[in-house]
Amino acid sequence: MQHPKITFIGGGNMCASLLGGLITDGWPSSHLHAVEPDTTRRDALQTRFNIQVSPEADNAAQQAAVVVLAVKPQVMQSVCVTLAESVQQHKPLIISIAAGIHLDDIERWLGGNLAIVRSMPNTPALLQSGATALYANTRVDNDQKQTAETILRAVGLTLWLDDEHMLDAVTALSGSGPAYFFLMMEAMQDAAIKLGLDPQQARLLTLQTAFGAAKMALESDQDAAELRHRVTSPGGTTESAISVFESGNYQQLVEQAMTAARDRATELANILGRDA
Repeated sequence: MQHPKITFIGGGNMCASLLGGLITDGWPSSHLHAVEPDTTRRDALQTRFNIQVSPEADNAAQQAAVVVLAVKPQVMQSVCVTLAESVQQHKPLIISIAAGIHLDDIERWLGGNLAIVRSMPNTPALLQSGATALYANTRVDNDQKQTAETILRAVGLTLWLDDEHMLDAVTALSGSGPAYFFLMMEAMQDAAIKLGLDPQQARLLTLQTAFGAAKMALESDQDAAELRHRVTSPGGTTESAISVFESGNYQQLVEQAMTAARDRATELANILGRDA
């Protein structure tokens, strides 16, 4: 496939992860440009990836077919206002990887009438093991959708949504989800220590158990419920543990937690979308 020129606005960890994934996938470094005001971070990106870098966005954005907004949500409005004139001149594809900013707000700040994809990558994308949901406005054509998918697929799995509001549900699931698993791992490790294992043993066994369970789920054509049933022998140790979880309304607690995360994502998006 062709490799359009991409300019990243913001040179943080997610930008670096995407750059690494794209170059690994064969994207020419000469077609990649990062805008980052911090000198140390900017120099590090240039040294690591042999790409073009600059401290300011205007000229870099004018040369790109794709502009990836990789800045913190709190500064998205000011960044978009600064970029508006240059992107209005040649109408690149805009991809936002900033959490919690509605597509309509981004388009308004950029001056309107633009092809925009909003995406929600999660932190495992930093290790090319991410899960990213994408939503496109009606101005994004099929070729641009393919380009956006290719860019985000460089850091893991991608899927398209038909409803932008579902990105808040994605935030509650895969966006916040790694923390849920870390909490479970933390609790298992602490419990194992109380049962007599030393901290290093508890840590290693917890990590490998989590990894193995995820690997089994990924490589199986069965859903999680069936896999759980297969390792839960009647009258056995696993059944005893599961019954304790169920008596504490574990599934209901998970649902309540994810609903709270979804609602907070919606609230934050509305706050961040207000014009200053």
